[in-house]
Amino acid sequence: MTHPPPPPDASTEAPPAGPSSTVTPAPGGSAAGSAESVFRCAAAAELRGDSLIATAPPAARWLLIECRVPWPRIALNALAPSPGSGVQHLREEVTRLCSSAGIRPVLIRRHGRIDHTTPRRWALIDSRPGQESIQWGDLPTDEHLLDVLAGTAPGTPSTEPIYLICTHGRHDTCCAIRGRPAAAALTAAHPDRTWECSHIGGDRFAANLVFLPHSLFYGHVPESRAVELATQYDKGLVVPELLRGSGALPQPAQAAQHFARQSGLSLAVDALTPLKIQELSPNHWQVHLDNNGHPHELEVAVTHVTINTPMTCSAQPPGQLHQYTLVPR
Repeated sequence: MTHPPPPPDASTEAPPAGPSSTVTPAPGGSAAGSAESVFRCAAAAELRGDSLIATAPPAARWLLIECRVPWPRIALNALAPSPGSGVQHLREEVTRLCSSAGIRPVLIRRHGRIDHTTPRRWALIDSRPGQESIQWGDLPTDEHLLDVLAGTAPGTPSTEPIYLICTHGRHDTCCAIRGRPAAAALTAAHPDRTWECSHIGGDRFAANLVFLPHSLFYGHVPESRAVELATQYDKGLVVPELLRGSGALPQPAQAAQHFARQSGLSLAVDALTPLKIQELSPNHWQVHLDNNGHPHELEVAVTHVTINTPMTCSAQPPGQLHQYTLVPR
């Protein structure tokens, strides 16, 4: 039930595949609600009331790459082999290896002043249900990533969770405007676990947080709630109202989990594992979840909506939304 990740920095919005409609959204505004007229995708999404349900992009495995130079719009363009290494086309090779292994590569950095006297690090994370794991290692050079992906440079296992906050301003302004305050709050509370990261998908949902190893995506996270979400994750619980879903699961399963929790079932991170996903018709699925050893069956459907506004701060209209609903039975 896992899917390969999209190319680095590519849009993760699903293309329309079924019934669609066109709506005219409310005008966008700044994240802070000021009088500035510049379009901000996250504020526009909030005004439209865009649903967070089942919007986590495919991310069953991760490669985190600590990068201390400024991040370009296409994050992996920051990778550079050492002089004399003989390695050519490093970005393309890392991209190819990650794609073939179903790994999502992202750049990471600490919030605030960076200590350049410490070694850079990499991490490999497996987020597949029942296989969750984290491995860390030092990154002496960017080309060392080829050894990591080849399995010849094993890391050290860790049980400490990782908190990612997208602050990739060169990819989308909202990620910097909204992500950095959340990163500051989370860093103050959990400096060793918190990392800023490059684009992870869903710019209009900034601030976007991801909790690893479970690949839990949260959206529209205000600075005041970032620590609360981490605290609940440490307790093994999710917070449904801001949860986009788990990138380790297909989006119909993400939607089914949301509606099952909404009905009063468990909020535990490891609960409601999908047992079976069956497509009954285009854009309509039956999902069986494991509810404490008993199957819980739901049907979910998705409707695709065309909007006459950009999906991100740098995109051009029209945009495409997908909205999941619970099918009455």
